[in-house]
Amino acid sequence: MGWIKIEGMKFYAFHGHFEAERIVGNHFLVGIQIKTDCSKAAVSDDLNDTLNYQEVYLLVKSEMKKTSLLLENVAQRILDLLFETFPQIKKAKIMVSKLHPPMGGEIEKVSVILSKKS
Repeated sequence: MGWIKIEGMKFYAFHGHFEAERIVGNHFLVGIQIKTDCSKAAVSDDLNDTLNYQEVYLLVKSEMKKTSLLLENVAQRILDLLFETFPQIKKAKIMVSKLHPPMGGEIEKVSVILSKKS
């Protein structure tokens, strides 16, 4: 087994509890850790023998375009679709962060971390 990490995916999206957040939008960061069997690709050096990172990124990008009220919903939708799309995933962990959320003070980011096992 091994871990594939995709860190620092940046998106401008329209997630938020307040209507203004869903109109104006905000910056988000997404990071994913995926546990999968990397042994065959480690020997073959063939993309067909591993989880295609670009396909994972495109899936995340597509889900980030769908508006949600809560980060928890965004994270769960992405996890569910990852497991549906890539049956070789054994475990995954995702962190979705909203940068500078409108919470009445100076806050760098708020994050939600969810994990799921096959």
